[in-house]
Amino acid sequence: MAEHTVFTLLQVAQHKSKNDCWLVIDGRVLNVTKFLEEHPGGEEVLMESAGNDVTKEFNDIGHSKTAKNLIVKYQVGVIQGYTSSNNEHVQVASTEEPTKREMSAFVIRDERRPKYAGLLEFIVPLLVAASYFCYRYLTRSS
Repeated sequence: MAEHTVFTLLQVAQHKSKNDCWLVIDGRVLNVTKFLEEHPGGEEVLMESAGNDVTKEFNDIGHSKTAKNLIVKYQVGVIQGYTSSNNEHVQVASTEEPTKREMSAFVIRDERRPKYAGLLEFIVPLLVAASYFCYRYLTRSS
């Protein structure tokens, strides 16, 4: 694995002009300035997202394998502290403590929730409310 320059999201956010356009996809920092005119969706799409982590948007669109291969072509570095469970992506551990200002703009979570967690979030409050109303009904004065 080749060494890559490590950037913070704060540093990437400074590159959001038509002459200097950077994005973050899957922890990879991309300089897409030369790709602006070639982008099939138009340069406006890239300019709206310039300087940001657009991983979710990129994956939601359903890009082709060719588009995914272009990520490597335009990569200039990686995001500080990014780790991925997917082996095809670069993994980087933070080598220094980020400052408080950088940390507030840097949140990447890869937490897997059990399938039943959503059901519990619905049922537990419902059971609490039902218990309360049952208690009120049974203890009301006749």
